[in-house]
Amino acid sequence: MDIQLADEIRKQVEEAFRKRGRVNIVIAGRSGVGKSTLVNAVFHGRIADTGQGRPVTKETREYTKDGIPVSILDTRGLEMGAFTETLKLLEELVATRAKEADATRHLHCAWLCISEDSRRVEDGDMKAAEMLARHMPVVVVVTKARSDQGFRAEVQKLLPLARNVMRVRALQETDDEGHTLQPKGLVELVELTMELVPEAQRNAFAAAQRVSIGQKRKRAHGIVASAAAAAGLIGAVPIPFADAALLVPTQVGMLAGVSSVFGLPMTEAFLSTLVGASITGLGATFTGQSIVSGLLKLIPGPGTAIGALISATTATALTTVFGEAYIAVLSKLMEKRSGELPTEEEVIQAFREEMSLRGAA
Repeated sequence: MDIQLADEIRKQVEEAFRKRGRVNIVIAGRSGVGKSTLVNAVFHGRIADTGQGRPVTKETREYTKDGIPVSILDTRGLEMGAFTETLKLLEELVATRAKEADATRHLHCAWLCISEDSRRVEDGDMKAAEMLARHMPVVVVVTKARSDQGFRAEVQKLLPLARNVMRVRALQETDDEGHTLQPKGLVELVELTMELVPEAQRNAFAAAQRVSIGQKRKRAHGIVASAAAAAGLIGAVPIPFADAALLVPTQVGMLAGVSSVFGLPMTEAFLSTLVGASITGLGATFTGQSIVSGLLKLIPGPGTAIGALISATTATALTTVFGEAYIAVLSKLMEKRSGELPTEEEVIQAFREEMSLRGAA
């Protein structure tokens, strides 16, 4: 591989990770309400089972997993007589993290879990909601949702500071009459949380969650649109034959950004192969237009203006095709795998096929 291209790919991978950042979710509730089950249902990697947990207060542990841009702070002890101490220590942690210059260390949203089976909102729940709402948006998650019977309305009444109360069933279940109950409410919980976390953390949340491919697509479309606009500006600059070299960082950065927002575990080798696949797939379609554009830019006056126009149009179109083809491939693969991440080999093979089809069209 060309040394300059390898350096550019390395740079863009690092930049994509930097832009994506991290999102930190506090998940609170009594033991047995299904917090771990909820976390594993929403996020890639079964973080509650396989992540690394470290104590951050006496009753709070922070779980992370390599390659997944989310930290889960699991607060226990709300059912204990010492829940006042538990909340005091948690609030001190929240306040300390909020003062840090690095926004990826802040705590961005809280899920307070209450089991529908219990039909009760405890003092610890109310005090936790009140404390957390002073520092971040709070969503009450009614877990193990099977039969509401007015419980959601009661929760809303008792916890007015919550942004919303979501009824969620994380796993497929069978009721007492033998009926199969499918998971419910997970997509709605993800969509609400996406609105509540800061804009700077939304790419990280989109990447970490596994239940809404639509949220991944939405963030990825924004990355492609920005890259296409930048490519158009580059193409409009009247520098003969320089467009291709100048466009490389924009298009590599776009592919890296889309990969990161879908949650792929990016490597330089993977992105290098991906870039090669995109160039091979559509190279023949756009090479002739790029050459014509470059020649026209050599002609003074009207020729320069016409060349710039063609080149800008070509650069925008090429970048858009690359990006939208990649989004389509990742969406299709993840839908096929019910939200699980595809392998690098699957992505590269599918992208080659997609680019060949679009190049032949």
